[in-house]
Amino acid sequence: MSYNTFGELFRVTTWGESHGPALGCVIDGCPPGIKFSVSEVQSYLDKRKPGQSRYTTQRREADQVKVLSGVLPCDDGEKLVTTGTPISMMIENTDQRSKDYGNIAREYRPGHADYTYDVKYGIRDYRGGGRSSARETAARVAAGAIARKVVPDVRIRGAIIAIGTIDIDRSRWDWDEVEKNPFFTPDKVAAEKFAAYLDDIRKKGSSIGAIVEIVAENVPAGLGAPVYGKLDQDIASFLMSINAVKAVEIGEGFHAARLTGEENADEMRHGENGKPVFLSNHAGGILGGISNGEPIIARFAVKPTSSILIPRRSVDVDGNNVDVVTKGRHDPCVGIRAVPVGEAMVACAIADHYLRHRGQTGRI
Repeated sequence: MSYNTFGELFRVTTWGESHGPALGCVIDGCPPGIKFSVSEVQSYLDKRKPGQSRYTTQRREADQVKVLSGVLPCDDGEKLVTTGTPISMMIENTDQRSKDYGNIAREYRPGHADYTYDVKYGIRDYRGGGRSSARETAARVAAGAIARKVVPDVRIRGAIIAIGTIDIDRSRWDWDEVEKNPFFTPDKVAAEKFAAYLDDIRKKGSSIGAIVEIVAENVPAGLGAPVYGKLDQDIASFLMSINAVKAVEIGEGFHAARLTGEENADEMRHGENGKPVFLSNHAGGILGGISNGEPIIARFAVKPTSSILIPRRSVDVDGNNVDVVTKGRHDPCVGIRAVPVGEAMVACAIADHYLRHRGQTGRI
């Protein structure tokens, strides 16, 4: 199977399946001399790993990362330093239960990639979906941890801003609150509503979608290029590649179509440091495909988990009509664990464009 690599200069290849012995990534193009610790990478994987609350799948995976190549130990013993050669990282699967999928080995689960994988390749891994499983995103999070180190001072954070029909109140936005609740949401009141809402969804054996917002601060102006190398183009592409993502928007996104020209234009004034000061950020930090120094803001919509206990009509590989019930351990809202994945993909896009910009212009 091809198409397992993304990025041009900061290139990431992921490998492995949901129910295989392990999964991981290979990063090619990371500059030498970048210092990081395994614990830093692990901290992002810990945000994504399953089984941390009743609102996510109860599959128990430690998601312990191992760095296999591309680094040398630093003098202090704790940190590693990149050598400029491919960085390979591995995460072992320790709690896969392939038997949970035995009853649907010949049935196509509605909403999943079962049928499309089968019709394209003539074979599919029914054990949790194989490569189409969101389990693959653990490798992306590991790669994103390294990508954050490539661009000096960049800060990338994500948050849930809606689950199903419940939205946060932006007037209560508190980044510190994101780390205090199982929903990665910046609104404490909304977190309480999400809990009750998801408890009801979970008890019914159903699922619900979510909207995630990613904010990247301290991104240098000048990253990206017209016409086919736009930064927002690649951010959208990278985010759209995440499992279950069905829509992406940058800045005002779809709402920009409802604004007038004077409302949408980000006005500027001369700043004390000689650079313009933007009076608003409707563009989400990107103009003409190039970063303008303002925070980059991207949002993506995650559909409801397709694996549910409520019977759904489908067909099997022999063309028989069947009713499918997907048993096993599944997220009632897979959008929750998509937050660190979205952060990682935005980090990889920015790192890639940072290296492209440096290579083309010689400036940073």
